[in-house]
Amino acid sequence: MAEVVKMPKMSDTMTEGVLAKWHKKVGDKVKSGDVLAEIETDKATMDFESYQDGTLLYIGIQEGAAAPVDSVIAILGKEGEDYKSLLDQAGSGAAAEPVKEAAPAADKAPAATPAPAAPKVDLSSIPATVIRMPLLSDTMTEGTIEKWNFKVGDKVKADDSLADVATDKATMEVVGYEAGTLLYIGVKEGEAAKVNDIIAIVGKEGTDITPLLQDGGSAPAAAEAAPATETKTEATATAPATETSNTDDSRVKASPLARKIAKDKGINLNDVKGSAEGGRIIKKDVEEYTPSAKPAAAPVTEAAPAAAPAAAAKAPIVLPTFTGEEKFSERPVTQMRKAISRRLSESLFTAPHFYVTMSIDMDQAIVARTRMNEIAPVKISFNDFVVKACAVALRQHPAINSSFLGDKIRTNEHVHVGVAVAVDEGLLVPVIKFADGKSLSHISVEVKEFAGKAKSKKLQPNEMEGSTFTISNLGMFGVDEFTAIINTPNACILAVSGIQAVPVVKNGAVVPGNIMKVTLSADHRVVDGATAAAFLQTLKQLLEEPVRLLI
Repeated sequence: MAEVVKMPKMSDTMTEGVLAKWHKKVGDKVKSGDVLAEIETDKATMDFESYQDGTLLYIGIQEGAAAPVDSVIAILGKEGEDYKSLLDQAGSGAAAEPVKEAAPAADKAPAATPAPAAPKVDLSSIPATVIRMPLLSDTMTEGTIEKWNFKVGDKVKADDSLADVATDKATMEVVGYEAGTLLYIGVKEGEAAKVNDIIAIVGKEGTDITPLLQDGGSAPAAAEAAPATETKTEATATAPATETSNTDDSRVKASPLARKIAKDKGINLNDVKGSAEGGRIIKKDVEEYTPSAKPAAAPVTEAAPAAAPAAAAKAPIVLPTFTGEEKFSERPVTQMRKAISRRLSESLFTAPHFYVTMSIDMDQAIVARTRMNEIAPVKISFNDFVVKACAVALRQHPAINSSFLGDKIRTNEHVHVGVAVAVDEGLLVPVIKFADGKSLSHISVEVKEFAGKAKSKKLQPNEMEGSTFTISNLGMFGVDEFTAIINTPNACILAVSGIQAVPVVKNGAVVPGNIMKVTLSADHRVVDGATAAAFLQTLKQLLEEPVRLLI
């Protein structure tokens, strides 16, 4: 009889697994003990063995896809056996396939009501272009029209600045990028429009723009009639150009943004040639202006040459433009990273953390480690010292060796120290069990063995379970000080920094010293400040006099 194979729960925190690789395919014979697949959990990639004999009749999840714990991933049975009833009973396997078949039907439903959306007029045949409120910053949702630089009926060029728009960050120009006649203005000066709303229409004079407005959404029909006046403003546009002085540029025709940029750069607008309608200066003109391109001012009076050196001394510094390329890469979130994100978020936002920091003089520990390594069978590290010292201190301060379990607090009488190990995808925490009863050499061997397994993803779930206290050591990276998030259900975690050579005061004299800072993160539901401080005092005594670790 066919049997369902479900996604196993391979660790205490696993909620789903990724099918890294199938070792069998549909139709293959499978024996009990054969490796069916490799499954990536939140902690490691492990082999999944079959517990029955038979033929692989069905595979319910493809390589690289994730499936929740207890969902159907395969079916084993006799060759040719009908297994569909099992999928119907299990639910999860059968649900995956009808979704794909139902999708086309869902697509057909909207297609049955396209009549209202289909425009009667072919919009592409209308010789006009809709100008919409552009997205001028990453946080912009709407813009306010500060000033229209043209009115309905005016001729505009492709690079003309149609309007000045105030966004949530600055005032910028809106360029239409279309040549023609301004046929419609949809937003008055001082009014706001949402991003992508119609603000203007440019096109061939006399074009009926009603279909464009209907297609683009409702817009006020206030400013539609005025294609009669075309060139009256042009006659008055060029007249005042000669009335400006060489120093006062307040009467020069320029957009507010161009004027602001010119002021910031120290550029006199009299020296800038405008490229917009009627010689109006826009942002582009100011940004492209360089002093070398400044038109040579012919000496109008004889006093002009005398002022030339002073003007040259005040010439603005022009920085070369640098154009970079924005790049990024993305990668899917691994099961391990999902678990880290979930568990640490739960810890930080449910357990009220508080932090206590203490400086420890490591002079004696350095001397003791050097002597021990001369005779020890394995090399002992400072991290081994910290693990052993914490284990001994936890014996004296059982409140630190506790867990918050909702309606009760568990005080552990055994000492299992978790040691955080960094791997490519995140962090694993193998556990040194009964650490208080083990020698420094024993601890050193276990830590090295676990670190190697973690790097090669060979740690087993039972080797990462049951910690009562956790240590996170970044000392090898030269970190001065940091705090760590509690590894629940532990009540505390110790953050260990690097040993720093600093001046210290001993016996009233300033002498060289080797200081290591440690910070205890504690769950205030279980531990109080005085209890945390007392634990750190004991830890400090043990590390400053390492002979205590041997007693």
